[in-house]
Amino acid sequence: MIDAADLRESLERGATLPADWYADPAVLRLEHERVFTRAWQYAGRLELAREPGDFFTCSAGHVPVVVVRGRDGELRGFVNVCRHRGHIVTDGAGHRETLQCRYHAWTYDLDGSLRAAPRSEREPGFDPSAFSLLPVRVESWGPLVFVNPDPDAGPLADALGDLPALVAESGLDLARLRFRERVDWEVKANWKIAIENYLECYHCPVAHPGFSKVIDVDPDAYLLRADGLVSSQYGTPRESAFADGSKAPYDPRGEVEQAQYHLLWPNFTLNIEAGPGNMSADVTLPTGTDRSLGFTEYFFYEDVPDETAQAIMEFANQVGLEDSALVESVQRGLSSGMVPQGRLLLSSEHLIQHFQRLVADALLPA
Repeated sequence: MIDAADLRESLERGATLPADWYADPAVLRLEHERVFTRAWQYAGRLELAREPGDFFTCSAGHVPVVVVRGRDGELRGFVNVCRHRGHIVTDGAGHRETLQCRYHAWTYDLDGSLRAAPRSEREPGFDPSAFSLLPVRVESWGPLVFVNPDPDAGPLADALGDLPALVAESGLDLARLRFRERVDWEVKANWKIAIENYLECYHCPVAHPGFSKVIDVDPDAYLLRADGLVSSQYGTPRESAFADGSKAPYDPRGEVEQAQYHLLWPNFTLNIEAGPGNMSADVTLPTGTDRSLGFTEYFFYEDVPDETAQAIMEFANQVGLEDSALVESVQRGLSSGMVPQGRLLLSSEHLIQHFQRLVADALLPA
């Protein structure tokens, strides 16, 4: 592996992370340990756990998590792994009085404590209090729930930084959003490649003709900013997109006058398109060095007509399909090992540099 000081210096000059960081299982294991077990990550919709006994499951990177509303009204999160033999405790979402593992019926209360373990009374010295579900941090922002596998992590607000204020400045009212649709997807690329592709619009004029008909992607009009764990992009609709008979994929007129695209480190992206009240939330989960699973959840104001929402979702899905082909090609190229490090154009790709510094800081010795 490249010397830590040399790598940090090369990143400052605009070099990329080493190509083998996108193909080496040892790097992925370090990411599991030092990134995904320590970061705030999007879990799911708050509406899935509104009432006592409501629960839903998710993944924080590779860590299975269950989020549950306790009888006392508190929202709690636990590692969704039975303390007996490691079976996943529960799947999906719903309402339960307890959480019971299907393997041997170890049963946990909604506060995570072990309530029953069949035949445990035959075991001398067996102490149920020693085998509660492992806690994770859980907090919400608007309609979104986030979890952090590190029970000692700082508050979600510290990670979000100015993001809530930036979203509010867009004109979007989170309280008015209602869930409309979820799309699950898979891409044959390392999770970092998918995130890095998201963090620049240098490729937009070439790869996203539909997007470029709606949003002005000129570098002087398309703004990029990074602050802490949040990387942000701002796009203004083209005047031509408002014209009668416009060939733009959808009509961007509405309460939201400027598009916003935000990454919350490491793998959560939040998208607000210009137009009526809308938002989408994306998660990219590493499932291998060259595979990622993800999902996108779409939210709209209740009064946004179905045909308008459908046009915006089709617009976003088309961009996603175009990006999938790009990142899968990058994966094939990096996996060849023939280009050990690439070179960023920092005037257009400095958000990638910011992201790669965060990766390096997480994985390299101080």
